[in-house]
Amino acid sequence: MLSIKSLSVSFGGLKALSNVNLELQANEVVGLIGPNGAGKTTLFNALSGLADVESGTLEINGKAHKWPKPYELIDLGVARTLQGVGLFPELTVLENVMIGDNKSAKSGLISSALGFSGSDETKLKERAMTALERVYASGIADKRADSLPYPVTKRVAIARALVSEPKILLLDEPAGGLGAQDIEWMNSLIHNLATQCSVILVEHHMDVVMSVCDRLYVLNFGEVIASGDVETVRRNEAVVAAYLGVNN
Repeated sequence: MLSIKSLSVSFGGLKALSNVNLELQANEVVGLIGPNGAGKTTLFNALSGLADVESGTLEINGKAHKWPKPYELIDLGVARTLQGVGLFPELTVLENVMIGDNKSAKSGLISSALGFSGSDETKLKERAMTALERVYASGIADKRADSLPYPVTKRVAIARALVSEPKILLLDEPAGGLGAQDIEWMNSLIHNLATQCSVILVEHHMDVVMSVCDRLYVLNFGEVIASGDVETVRRNEAVVAAYLGVNN
């Protein structure tokens, strides 16, 4: 589904990523872990068109692509959530999810979220409701976003990414700020999402990472220091020293 080779990103004189390689297969959940500042979000930003790539190649579905601009993601079948949920508080849940469709944005619909018309509105609402159903939130479609408890806003943010029906979903700390019960629910959701798309996950909650990921890449100071299945990575001495802290 996705192949990144020799990705490097610099900010001034700081090397944020250096020769990073990553692959993602169909219906796979790949975890991207490492200490704060290791380059995880920078990698997501490079994939999302939010960071200037110094060097490196990108392939999607076996085809070479230039590093995309944010507005090109939907056409490449890529969607992303943010560390913060980023919902529009004064809009309803349904409206927030509808706005996640970049094609609507490009056609001008996003500028009048309450003024969709005709078949475009009907089709977009249907897709938005389907996305909400996938995160078990269709029952709150008419609620204002600012009335929701934080764990529920995380669901809505994921639904907003799903409305464009992506083949590759980038989840940026989906379990951040959640309690134990909500984290368990999030684990189940990620497993379900992987039946319909491939997932790259940035997450600090190691119980989530160990539960849902098929493979892991570990970043430290912008470089991949280990990769492989969960058990292989967990026992890697470089990972233990840099991130996990103990060798279990």
